[in-house]
Amino acid sequence: MKTNFNWNRRDFLRTASAATLSALAAGYPKRLFANQSEPLEKITPTADTLIVLWMGGGMAHTETFDPKLYTPYEKGLSPDRVLSTFPAIDTAVDHIKITEGLENIARVMDRGALIRTYTAGDLGFILHSRHQYQWHTGYAPPQTAAAPHLGAIVARTLGPLNPAVPAFINIGQRFDVGEGEELKAFSTAGFLGSDCGPFNIPFPEQAADAVRPPAGMTPGRFEDRNKFYKKLLAASPVGEFGSDYQKESLLRSLDNSHRLLSSPAAKAFDLTLEPLENIRKYVPDYEPGKRYDADKNRSGSYESSTIGRFGLGCLLARRLAEVGARYIEVTTEYIPFLNWDTHEHGHTKLVNMKKTIDAPLAQLVLDLEARGLLKRTLIVLASEFSRDMLVEGKPDKKVKDQVEVPEVINDLKHYGMHRHFTDAGSVLLFGGGIKKGHLHGVTADERPCKTLKDRVVIEDLHATLFRALGISPKLAYEIEKRPFYVTRDGLGKPVLELFG
Repeated sequence: MKTNFNWNRRDFLRTASAATLSALAAGYPKRLFANQSEPLEKITPTADTLIVLWMGGGMAHTETFDPKLYTPYEKGLSPDRVLSTFPAIDTAVDHIKITEGLENIARVMDRGALIRTYTAGDLGFILHSRHQYQWHTGYAPPQTAAAPHLGAIVARTLGPLNPAVPAFINIGQRFDVGEGEELKAFSTAGFLGSDCGPFNIPFPEQAADAVRPPAGMTPGRFEDRNKFYKKLLAASPVGEFGSDYQKESLLRSLDNSHRLLSSPAAKAFDLTLEPLENIRKYVPDYEPGKRYDADKNRSGSYESSTIGRFGLGCLLARRLAEVGARYIEVTTEYIPFLNWDTHEHGHTKLVNMKKTIDAPLAQLVLDLEARGLLKRTLIVLASEFSRDMLVEGKPDKKVKDQVEVPEVINDLKHYGMHRHFTDAGSVLLFGGGIKKGHLHGVTADERPCKTLKDRVVIEDLHATLFRALGISPKLAYEIEKRPFYVTRDGLGKPVLELFG
């Protein structure tokens, strides 16, 4: 398939919507394998649960986990001198340095591995939602079939660890903000069916509300409504809710939700049951009853409540892992021009983004370790691509610049990494059989700070995560009489050097 270098959001939504309709018409997605004459490789899993911490918007590698020469701000700077706006700091591993502002993560680096050479796909004009689609599904849009999210593949292939707990839980992302419709295109189970889709929790402090009947509704009335809806769905005309398989999948999802409501595991969603001193390890300024739904403005000014939202998401992820969630994603939330989407005020925004992730990630690692869960839980921190001050795309495959860079930096808002860089990026991994204190890949110390050694592309990264869970990268599901592989064309190769 040729890449459309003039792709836009309207094209993306049109093809994504068509793929969704085709998914509704699709029948039962039968499991296959790459070569029907050979069985799939038997893989012994090293992890039971996968937690993805998603840095939506493009986390600059040279500003976080791959420090380069630090150039402090001063008026009159030439942009080509600026490789990093933060100095490097030591970590618990002698040969790994990261950047200032991530001191808590630095102290737990001896529990995990760092990939410095994740390389995003060449998708033409850079659109965040397209690269996020590729990261989460393993495929570049458009696809004729509705590609399932990574979490849906895990849910469908392995099933729930605890029958009462949703196998795929998505924390922190709203779909009524900028590019929300595009995000919906991949935040689904696609052709795998509703029962493999995400249990969405936009605000972690309100998660308990998602596992209770609506306010003012008695349990009896809620039960009657559930029965009526299932009866209505079962009696609906053929095609109204898609194929028989899709209808059955929706009924199963209703049963799953109802099972959770009456399960003791529902208490895991209630953060008010967590001791206050534990919550403040994730969110230092936490106060009971405080709302954590404020947005940041474009200049990088942050409300402390917003910083706390990701921390509460990580705490919720720990509680859900304890009761048997299979795949959990916690996001800093992707909203155009906010969070990691640093089109300007790059340095200022990253000061605050580091406050957002530093304590929660480190505490999640320590808490899971203390509970004996880290060995069987794989934590992955990742982003769709990196950033640079001057290079848009890859040095040898540059695309149209989207951010104007002045010849001389005389304003703090121009100090930082504002263009989209796809030739290197950082991925952190902890637990789940991953080697401890390991560094993978080498990037250039001078601009362009591109990958030099041990490149990792999305199908290989996914193959690595799947291997930890005991899933073959050659596994496929038949849809529309053809195979759809869990890694692109079944070609993903796990990075075996990452395993201990």
